[in-house]
Amino acid sequence: MEDSHEIKVSPKKRYCILTAGMVAQFCAGIIYMWSVFREPVAAHLSWDDGAARLTSSIMLATFVIGIIIGGYAQDKLGPKKATLIGSILIGSGMILTAFVTKDAPWLVYITYGIIAGFGVGTVYMSTIAAVQKWFPDRRGFASGMIVSAFGLSLVVFSPLASSMLGKVTNGVLSGGLGVPTTFLIFGASFLIVCIICSLLIQNPPAGYLPKGYAPSQAVSTKRQYSPKEILKTKQFYLLAGGLLFTLPAYFILNPVFTSLGVERGLSNEIALLGVMITGISNAAGRLLVSWSSDKIGRKAAMIAIAVIILFASLIMIVGEGFLFLVCIVLISFGFGGAASVYSAMTAESFGTKFGGMNFGLVMLGFGVSAIVSQVISIRLTAEKLTAEGFFEKSYTSSFIVAAITCAIAMVLVLMMKNPNKTTDL
Repeated sequence: MEDSHEIKVSPKKRYCILTAGMVAQFCAGIIYMWSVFREPVAAHLSWDDGAARLTSSIMLATFVIGIIIGGYAQDKLGPKKATLIGSILIGSGMILTAFVTKDAPWLVYITYGIIAGFGVGTVYMSTIAAVQKWFPDRRGFASGMIVSAFGLSLVVFSPLASSMLGKVTNGVLSGGLGVPTTFLIFGASFLIVCIICSLLIQNPPAGYLPKGYAPSQAVSTKRQYSPKEILKTKQFYLLAGGLLFTLPAYFILNPVFTSLGVERGLSNEIALLGVMITGISNAAGRLLVSWSSDKIGRKAAMIAIAVIILFASLIMIVGEGFLFLVCIVLISFGFGGAASVYSAMTAESFGTKFGGMNFGLVMLGFGVSAIVSQVISIRLTAEKLTAEGFFEKSYTSSFIVAAITCAIAMVLVLMMKNPNKTTDL
């Protein structure tokens, strides 16, 4: 039998697959763009703003379900088929959104929120799982690159979508190509690009090892927990709870980045720039927090994220202008960092054999946070009369709640077991 070291695979192939995965993730990052779509879509459909805001939370929650099922599908069907299915769902969900009318605006929950959201989760997990197998020697590099592409999607697509959608003035949408045309163009483009990328995604041959790479010959004694087994551990609930309570500030802000920025003294152009900056800080968090957690430890990194978001949430209560931008940068950085460090902590706690499914289950905390945070924020958001005689929305109570949940997250992190020191989880 041929030795695994002698399996002949072009060194360029794994970089080709990494590139295809990054492009697919770049398109899938549309999940973070509802803050750009929300006002034009609400104006186009004569839809209540509070109801429109829920779309983002529904999509994020469905995204988590897509991650869980996508992880299972790529194990059973292979990453190519799983990514292909996810790509078709992303594109078709966006295209179907173009045909939603004023008679039933809630259909956006199904087309954009559920169909596209599920597709995004499937593409997200299946491409990451495949790429990690191609880079056993540089897993951190490969994972960081592919999830950063997901976060950077905002930087390119936010100004493009804004110019295509048109401007909303006093609840009336004008200029641009309009909502239906914009969604048709995005949907068709993502459908074509992601399908092409999916055809390139595949697992390496059995026994594949990069040239010159020799893994440790030490026999690993780390237990490989199955998805059923992790549900019986305290560590799982602490991890899922940590995610749930760390992220509310981001989910409160995500659908209102641009509109709240304008209320806090920014011009429309600077508010849109702020959305782009969140994409950069999100990607930076995914790279830098993962790297720093190798140095300072996972628990220390988790607590640092919670502290950053806690103080940013408190400052956000009064933050205006430049200070508002600083706060959303910090919150987005923490959000991206949480995605990377909780993934690493999950793998170290429960092993890598069932890593996709296990992290998908931990991400249920993410999904619950996405929905519950937004529902609570909508109920807590109050309108206050300004000195000029206009009503504007006050998010004071929402950000106080977000700060409190971060404090709870820190307590949960402190209760976690260090997987490098004990197997009693």
